[in-house]
Amino acid sequence: MLALALVQTTGGAAFAAEGRPNVILLMTDDQGHGDLSCHGNPVLKTPNLDKLHAESVRFTDYHVSPTCSPTRCALMTGHWTDRAGAWHTISGRSLLRENETTLGQIFAAGGYATGMFGKWHLGDNHPLRPEDRGFQEVMRHGGGGVGQTPDIWDNAYFDGAYFHNSKPEAVKGFCTDVWFDYARRFMESRAKAGKPFFAYIATNAPHGPYHAPVEFSEPYADLGPATASFFGMIANIDANVGKLRAWLAESGLAENTLFLYTTDNGTAGGGKVFNSGMRGTKGSEYEGGHRVPLFVHWPAGGLTGGRDIDTLTAHVDIAPTLIDLCGLPAPAGVKFDGRSLKPLLEGKTDDWPHDRALVTDSQRVLHPVKWKNSAVMSGALRLVNGKELYDIKADPGQKRDIAAENPAEAARLHAFYEAWWTELEPTFAEPVRVTVGNPAQELSVLTCHDWFTAGMTPWNHQAIRALKDKPDARGPWKIRVDSAGEYRIELRRWPAESGAAIDEALPPGEDVPGVVAYRAHPGIPYPAVKARLEVGGQSVETAVQPGAAAAAFTVKLEAGPADLSGTFFDADGGEQGAYYAYVRKL
Repeated sequence: MLALALVQTTGGAAFAAEGRPNVILLMTDDQGHGDLSCHGNPVLKTPNLDKLHAESVRFTDYHVSPTCSPTRCALMTGHWTDRAGAWHTISGRSLLRENETTLGQIFAAGGYATGMFGKWHLGDNHPLRPEDRGFQEVMRHGGGGVGQTPDIWDNAYFDGAYFHNSKPEAVKGFCTDVWFDYARRFMESRAKAGKPFFAYIATNAPHGPYHAPVEFSEPYADLGPATASFFGMIANIDANVGKLRAWLAESGLAENTLFLYTTDNGTAGGGKVFNSGMRGTKGSEYEGGHRVPLFVHWPAGGLTGGRDIDTLTAHVDIAPTLIDLCGLPAPAGVKFDGRSLKPLLEGKTDDWPHDRALVTDSQRVLHPVKWKNSAVMSGALRLVNGKELYDIKADPGQKRDIAAENPAEAARLHAFYEAWWTELEPTFAEPVRVTVGNPAQELSVLTCHDWFTAGMTPWNHQAIRALKDKPDARGPWKIRVDSAGEYRIELRRWPAESGAAIDEALPPGEDVPGVVAYRAHPGIPYPAVKARLEVGGQSVETAVQPGAAAAAFTVKLEAGPADLSGTFFDADGGEQGAYYAYVRKL
């Protein structure tokens, strides 16, 4: 792991606040640029985010990755997602490389109390969890959303249980309300202790499946259940922002709190209503897939007043900017792919490289493909997929390809990408591995969400219930054995907390407001008679008895990297991948 040897920066000097600011970084999920009334949405009402917009410095040409994990990866590290390992959302390619230093580690090393609330989506096992990456207080769901495969079984946005500092904790209420509630408690306790805090609130809403409290979705009921719930989830976020900012004011913390609001990609559910005139939505290399809001508000630092900054910026700029604004020690030996936005915030633009080029792409494959779903951005120009060129100031909808008319500019951006790819390509081959047998996590729970495969893994509880399994969607788990010794490995069809046997059918779970919940589907049994474990070059089989919850193996493993996979077989020779593997050193 990258050593946190640190050197002191000189950042923050121009922002003469009394003491170091508290920092709140709020990022919502799948909310696009147009999913705000302050950006012109004619239907959705977001009064509290509108107020924040009116009082903030706004980056109007701010870009992220077109999907979830890649943006989180870049936000946390200041590095390109393709460099840092998380260019997909499943298949072991949503995991943040162990050698990366995160904002959690940087703030903790700088003397801040650190908390993470909501969606992490960069790894669910040691050493990849937020609690392993510098966050001292953590309340989160598993995987990339509530009800996804690594999440606690049968979670469905309301009530259920989440991981509080690594341990399941039952909760009541809607998930977004839970994240904000735990974040406020964290901030309140740290403020009372006189310690500055960094609170990273990453809501899973409004990511699907679309569920919202009825009082928030009801005003949009005429749009149908999916859009009504999508907008209802945003309205609920908006209400929570209002409550949080009111609490900050009442607590005397608002003046010296640096509040950043952004989103992780383009809209997933609101594009048919309003998309700010842009082409593309979530997942797209066109502007609507990756141009999102960024509001920055810090009264004590002079960052107020409703000012726009139109300069091209990106998610890789956030980490160096926060280091600079907060006067934090910077991790030694780390060269950020982004740059501090402090000069832009100060209005000092003379030395800013206005011909700066940035890349965003949507890989979503096991191994990155050159030019795949890519956009090279510089000023108003966008080179899309290495072929099409657009001027988004003259043509914000990206309808007119001007590559043939501007060969020199197209060649300049093409050359930038070629150099960018050449630098990053050597990092692609090495997978990110989960460590097993480390005292920091005595029991490692591996799920099929992270099967290392080019196919679509069973990434949510609906797929698990439906017994989805295709040979091209199977693959091994990439692990690293921390120390040699005997290990107990259990292969399961259902997660342990379900209490279900491999050959047991499960009734549909209770539905919740909105679209049909992942859990509201019947669970199909698998009539296993045999199980096979393959790990570290070994292949071991055992009989599976009727009513067994797991197939258990005891094996000796050597320290170091290994592949692990499990398979169930029925009496006719049919096979089914084991969705879960529980690994413990004896």
